[in-house]
Amino acid sequence: MSKARVLSAGGAIPVLLGPAWAHARAFYDFQAPVTPIARDILFIHDLFLVIITALFLIGTGTLLYSVYAHRYRRNGIPATFTGPVGRKQWFWASFPFAVLLVLDYGVLGIPALHSILALANTSGSAMTVKVTGHQWNWQYEYPAYGIGFTSTLSTPQDQIADEAPKDKHFLLEVDHPLVLPTHEKIRIILASADVIHAFWVPAFGIKQDAVPGYLRQTWVEIDKPGTYRGQCAELCGVGHAFMPIVVRAVDQVAFNQWLSREQAVAAAQRAASGIAYTRGQLVTAGRKVFDAYCAACHQPNGLGLAGAFPPIAGGHPFAAAAPMIAALRARGFYRAGDIVVGPIANHIRIVLHGIPGTPMPSFASQLSAADIAAVITYERNDFGNHTGETVEPSQVLAIKTGH
Repeated sequence: MSKARVLSAGGAIPVLLGPAWAHARAFYDFQAPVTPIARDILFIHDLFLVIITALFLIGTGTLLYSVYAHRYRRNGIPATFTGPVGRKQWFWASFPFAVLLVLDYGVLGIPALHSILALANTSGSAMTVKVTGHQWNWQYEYPAYGIGFTSTLSTPQDQIADEAPKDKHFLLEVDHPLVLPTHEKIRIILASADVIHAFWVPAFGIKQDAVPGYLRQTWVEIDKPGTYRGQCAELCGVGHAFMPIVVRAVDQVAFNQWLSREQAVAAAQRAASGIAYTRGQLVTAGRKVFDAYCAACHQPNGLGLAGAFPPIAGGHPFAAAAPMIAALRARGFYRAGDIVVGPIANHIRIVLHGIPGTPMPSFASQLSAADIAAVITYERNDFGNHTGETVEPSQVLAIKTGH
């Protein structure tokens, strides 16, 4: 990762807070809640602030009064007892404990328990959306409607490299937002394809971990149309700051229209897998896929990161731990300075299935056959690579399906 991208990653949390202020009661406050859970959280937060403020004032006031009323100049005589004696002293010694128990388990505990139980109750959901965290993007699937897509950062590279002014949604804009209907209970199933991620949308009151090997669930019911932004809240690698969450909430009519468009796009993508493209078309499309999915690791210039991510650019030898080099050699991909000029079939398998035990993820569920063919063609004909080879979607499908 370039120095500019590292600096940008370090500023991810302040950046996320910036746009949030516009939707909060004050710049230091929560975002305006738009779900029942978020409203419960804000209520408990405000109630807690009122209680601790009152306790602070009472405690501090009592302390200051005691210091003033029993100061040495008034010839105060220190008490000699070491513990409460008599009913009155026992009462006042026990009173603070009783108050704290009531506040903790009653005034605060009951609303908190209600929120926890409500968050766990996904019954009665109108639809289900599966959210899968990847290094470093989010994949959204609508099982009932047969559509799915990957949402990746769309902030321009020149902004990330500090070569252009940053807009108000810097590092918080994506190419394909999650779209949900308002006034419907939506069940969200969370999964991870690699490491622990966390799905965090402040306005929804949700911050739920996505853990590899497990399916976790939560729900939202958005009561106000709009665009709501969040981010992965679990440190998940060098691209952690570059996997924002954007949710667009729309009414049911608009949601149905969006569904129809997405289903048409999905059908077109399936049809595109059977089309033969020219090398120029594939390289042009592949450049966009590379920038969206591959540049975070292999870098926009294709030089990768020493010891972690192999270079795509030709003429740049790669030094890394023995297991990673062995994994590359096993796939016919390690030569001095020529990482991506191994067999095309091996290249396709790596993009489809990743390399276990290394940071290279599987893109079989994230990219279409046409996208994979395009990005492989681009990698083998750019960055100083001049193979002159073209990879067709049909080749990708043949390997993916085992035919």
